[in-house]
Amino acid sequence: MSTPLAAGAVVAVVVTRHRRGLLSDSLKVIAAQTRPPDHLIVVDNGPDDPARDIVESCPLPSTYVVSHRNLGGAGGFALGMLQALALGAEWVWLADDDGRPADENVLATLLEVAERRGLAEVSPVVTNIDQPEKLAFPLRRGLTWKRSADQLGEDFLPGIASLFNGALFRADTLDVVGVPDYRLFFRGDEVEIHRRLVRSGLAFGTCLRAAYLHPDGSDEFKPMLGGKLHAQDPENEVKRYYTYRNRGYLLSQPGMRKLGALEVFRFGLYFLGTKRDPKAFLEWLKLVRKGRRERFFRH
Repeated sequence: MSTPLAAGAVVAVVVTRHRRGLLSDSLKVIAAQTRPPDHLIVVDNGPDDPARDIVESCPLPSTYVVSHRNLGGAGGFALGMLQALALGAEWVWLADDDGRPADENVLATLLEVAERRGLAEVSPVVTNIDQPEKLAFPLRRGLTWKRSADQLGEDFLPGIASLFNGALFRADTLDVVGVPDYRLFFRGDEVEIHRRLVRSGLAFGTCLRAAYLHPDGSDEFKPMLGGKLHAQDPENEVKRYYTYRNRGYLLSQPGMRKLGALEVFRFGLYFLGTKRDPKAFLEWLKLVRKGRRERFFRH
């Protein structure tokens, strides 16, 4: 029988697949935190290229979980988060393998802000790993898109958070919002958890004094109408499949249904007016319809 962790324990959960080098870089920074996690869980979705040696070389107490079925990001995080709760974690710190904390003070800063503000969840700013002054993903505020960290403010952004890139959850929060929906596989799973957080009424947000480095993801967001609107258009078929199908499901859920009509207008304008590709628009409609009908078949 395993011994429960000490009071206030933080368990870091990292999901990986076929990215040994990036995982190694990530774990080095996680282990070097001034307030290090009490335990590390790594869920490996790619055992044909195992990362056990990398996890075992990390100085943190660790659990290496091998999945012989690719659970995707959603399933991997769900499995890791439940494992963390089973160990007795009071805090769960989430990280993907292709990013890392910007410095050694990120976890300590997030804990301090969460305690001081009474937050259920707190995230760092997710910045471009190659250009840290820029955001890794553009953030829309009304009709304005923010693309650099200094446009967000200096201290705290309430009610907005990137949830799988350095996000810190209280264990009690997961009792309320649950873990990611395995059916989504990847793409949109973090948006779905964000939806649940908003509907729960719990306090959460982004600490602007902590940063998490991540590869740039802004190229997928294509501008329209002089940049007033954007449409997400991933570069390959697999990403498009899961992005649009899962988005269809999300927009059918309570709390997001009002966005549905705008979504049809926005993507219709993009595919028909900007990209001039009616076939792509029909494919988008088909995938969105699959999501609304909960046809969660894999690509």
